[in-house]
Amino acid sequence: MTTSLIILAAVVVLMALSIRIIPQQRVGVVERLGKFQRLMHPGLNLFIPIVDRVRTYHDLRIQQTSVPPQSVITRDNVQVLIDTIVFYQVVGPEQATYGISDYVLGVRNITTATMRQIIGNLELDETLSGRERISAEIRTALDEATEKWGVRIERVEVIDIKPPVDIQEAMDKQMKAERNRRATILEAEAAKQDMILRSEGDKTSKILRAEGERAARELEALGQAKAITEIAEAEKARIRLLIEAGLDERVLTYKSFEALQQIAMGPANKIFLPTSAVETLGNIGAIGDMLKNSRDKVDSGLISRKPAQNGDKVS
Repeated sequence: MTTSLIILAAVVVLMALSIRIIPQQRVGVVERLGKFQRLMHPGLNLFIPIVDRVRTYHDLRIQQTSVPPQSVITRDNVQVLIDTIVFYQVVGPEQATYGISDYVLGVRNITTATMRQIIGNLELDETLSGRERISAEIRTALDEATEKWGVRIERVEVIDIKPPVDIQEAMDKQMKAERNRRATILEAEAAKQDMILRSEGDKTSKILRAEGERAARELEALGQAKAITEIAEAEKARIRLLIEAGLDERVLTYKSFEALQQIAMGPANKIFLPTSAVETLGNIGAIGDMLKNSRDKVDSGLISRKPAQNGDKVS
């Protein structure tokens, strides 16, 4: 009975040692008698105890490793401190096990060596502004080396580049001066635009004011011309009525002269007279002489001031 229990316990232990459960995204490297035999994949795996053994397990997920800050000298002899992080993934568990003893340490060392070589060919300004270039060149160098290790470099990031304190202070002063210069330029441009807009506004205002005054003068001139035309038409109509009533032509001429005097007393600065009006003005002297002779005859008694009676003759 005791022997059966011992044998049963040994069988259970042997079965337990023969079973391996591998989680997802992990693999186990199995060696048989010290030689690579196979890979154990996620799930339930069986192997022979004592004869087989698991050399190591690899995580197939993307891993990251931080490269310790490195003090690197640029081409213009400025010492900078650079922090870098590398993302990688094991794609060949067998090569990662037997190709290199510690692929993580190898990735760090290659990153450091490549970084020193790259930064040594760049000046400080190029280093500060060339993070993408530095990351790309480091990744290229790592890909060439880690291809034999079963490791694929996913991404290389330069986290920080720190120049010396005195250089940093000088850069801060330079940046501040540049900001002040840009602010001064922007203020000058704003003042210039303001002056231009004000000048354009004054110009437009003067043009509009001049156009308004010109339009007002034109309307005033049209109004005066219309008034003169209406007065002339009215006088013409009155003279026509007098003619139809049988008045003497000399009286009509004198009335025309009176109408011209009224027109001349109007607001117009200039009066344009037709040819007939000029002829009328030419007869003004004759009309004046006729009226003067009439007054002389009255004063001398040749013409009676008494109103004429029916049948009387007026000389």
